[in-house]
Amino acid sequence: MLGSLLILTGPPGAGKSTVARLITEDAPRATVHLHTDSFYVWIRTGFVPPYLPEAARQNDVVLGVIAEAACGYARGGYDVVLDGIVGPWALDPFRDAAKRDGLDLCYVVLRPSLDVTLARGTGREGRELTEIEPIKGMHGAFAELGELERNVIDTTEQTVEETADAVRRRVLRDRA
Repeated sequence: MLGSLLILTGPPGAGKSTVARLITEDAPRATVHLHTDSFYVWIRTGFVPPYLPEAARQNDVVLGVIAEAACGYARGGYDVVLDGIVGPWALDPFRDAAKRDGLDLCYVVLRPSLDVTLARGTGREGRELTEIEPIKGMHGAFAELGELERNVIDTTEQTVEETADAVRRRVLRDRA
């Protein structure tokens, strides 16, 4: 039995990693949490921060690799929760690979208000992006999604558990 792909996306600080962890830890089937940031930190020489325009080629390569890894797990029967910044501009490799492999693909955007995004994003520790301007820019990139707006969950007032439940319901709705 094939697995499925859930792309859980949104700006930095939206709660993607925390929600993905919750969803995968109590999943009813074998499930993989694929954290896209890992694919970028593996670049040791020549890394360009992915939010910069000059990272376009790097981003195309990395997104293609991520799409193939996600589909490889799903072909093997694992459901995949892919956690990362995958805007509409980056969906084609995932759509193409899922279609080729006959996999269900669900796209969910977590989008808190700008104030909440900035508070969460700048308050993170470690190697996470905490710079205000790139966070604002990425929040703006998820502001008007046209036909994909139906995939947005406003997480401004939600707890992490409420958001995880909303994502689960959205996936069930999209697969029905």
